[in-house]
Amino acid sequence: MNVLILAAGYATRLYPLTEKQPKPLLQVAGKPMIEWVIDNLESTPQVDRFFIVTNHKFAATFQAWAGEYAQRKPTLSLQIIDDGSSSDEDKLGAIGDLHYVVHQEGIADQDLLVVAGDNLFSESVSAFAAAAQAYPATVALYDVGDLQAIKKYNNITTDASGRITHFEEKPSHPTGTLTGIALYYYRADVLPLIDTYIGEGNNPDQPGRLIQWLYPRVEVGTWKVPGIWFDIGSKETLEEANKIFARFLK
Repeated sequence: MNVLILAAGYATRLYPLTEKQPKPLLQVAGKPMIEWVIDNLESTPQVDRFFIVTNHKFAATFQAWAGEYAQRKPTLSLQIIDDGSSSDEDKLGAIGDLHYVVHQEGIADQDLLVVAGDNLFSESVSAFAAAAQAYPATVALYDVGDLQAIKKYNNITTDASGRITHFEEKPSHPTGTLTGIALYYYRADVLPLIDTYIGEGNNPDQPGRLIQWLYPRVEVGTWKVPGIWFDIGSKETLEEANKIFARFLK
């Protein structure tokens, strides 16, 4: 199984912090947030390689970081991929990047775990890969605990087995507080459907849209994230993450 870390966004909401530094390399409690992501997943026994997709603007920055990180993690297989975009206007989008990497690296014949480079977890999610393989595709769920807060995200309903039965982006009238977050599993035989999704001209951004399109076509399972989940999207959430994750720094 391969891991793809999505890190090609431009994070304009965090300017000026991200004008010259990619968001996943911003420090959280003393280390780049992308290291929190990799350190959390590297113990997953099913994982063989990590791919990090970034944009052309920050590719060299990621390469420099990867060279230093590899010295501390010599057994880790890590590859930086430049998607060729240079601004928020010509970006490929998260699903576009997923499509690009699968074809560019020729990895359509292996299962794929996809995670956003700015998603932090207070507890290990290494069990996700094994649990996810029960379905052709699986998305991690987090309970935001508030019917107003869920309106900023997506709202997911499942049956008794955990299979998705309803998915709605930014619901006006949510029926629950479970949201799908940017941690996904796609079995190898599902990956060709991404070609269909892109070929139909669907929105290539916002990775949850692929799940929304996919669940009526194949069974999509769910896995509830333990502990605390952070999606770093603002200076406020970055500051809050710094305080909370300082407790978990080893």
